[in-house]
Amino acid sequence: MRKLFIGLVFAILLIALAGCGEKSKKDVVDSLDAKVEQMSGYKANAKMTLSTGKGTQEYSVEIWHNKPSYYRVNLQNATKDQNQMILRNDEGVYVLTPALNKSFRFQSDWPQNSSQAYLYESLVQDIKKDKNAEFKSTKDNYVFTTKTNYQNSAVLPKQTITISKKDLTPKSVKIMDTDANVLVKVTFSKVVMDAKFDKGAFDTKRNMTGAKMEVPTMAQQSKKPLEVKYPLQTSGATLVNEKKLKTDKGDRVILSYGGKKKFTIIQERAEVAQVSSSTFVAGMPVDLGFAVGALTDHSLSWSYEGVDYMIASKDLSKNELQNVARSVQGQMVK
Repeated sequence: MRKLFIGLVFAILLIALAGCGEKSKKDVVDSLDAKVEQMSGYKANAKMTLSTGKGTQEYSVEIWHNKPSYYRVNLQNATKDQNQMILRNDEGVYVLTPALNKSFRFQSDWPQNSSQAYLYESLVQDIKKDKNAEFKSTKDNYVFTTKTNYQNSAVLPKQTITISKKDLTPKSVKIMDTDANVLVKVTFSKVVMDAKFDKGAFDTKRNMTGAKMEVPTMAQQSKKPLEVKYPLQTSGATLVNEKKLKTDKGDRVILSYGGKKKFTIIQERAEVAQVSSSTFVAGMPVDLGFAVGALTDHSLSWSYEGVDYMIASKDLSKNELQNVARSVQGQMVK
């Protein structure tokens, strides 16, 4: 009887110990919340892969964050011939395009206004917000599947966030469409928590100067003929007119789409500023994946590979403007 009792106690202890070893969803969420609260900031490197109508495109992303509100996000394409940088400092939010020698300043609360797939604290916030988030514990990771809070969340409603068990840092994010196809994937290669920053690490002028040394200006691009791009996603509208004009900068192409949701796309060669300039832009910065654009109630403008683009419409919502813009990147010809 005594042996039976001892055996029973031992079995109960084993069960209790096994239970202590595995954290619950709430335990992990609380730990993530505490980590974000206690950290002073971080530096991270990641690769972002976008699935478009043409296949996949890759971009490297370098992220710096110094609490409470300093940010530096450097986006560079695979060929390293163009990059853009989002800066947030005491003066405001800036989008730098070194290849054009231009910067744009926004009066914006970015990045608080929506989810950002490459910002750690944004991912943790998404996990916290979704009370019905799916949770799975694997050998090395915690995996959450949550609703998104992206500006085009109707098109990209779900994401899978993988967190390292070892140090609770992000390992990957997969953003899916309504059919569960992965359209955006961010894979983190390095995350350094509580990183140290130089005094001028988030200074606009210093970052523009440094970025220009890495990426040559696009002076030669303006001599090339304009290669017109057409959107794959048109929200039901059809192309009704295409007009080509001659300007001081070269060709300007105006594509007019008709239907229930009319819109116009303007494309022209971007002009490289002779002197570094900064322009205030109404609206807010939005990450299109391949470029950072300026979004207002009725327009979206961006620069990519030496070309300025603008979509204007009174019929398209902000989400629809972004969907059309992202699809312009997906096709080179009609």
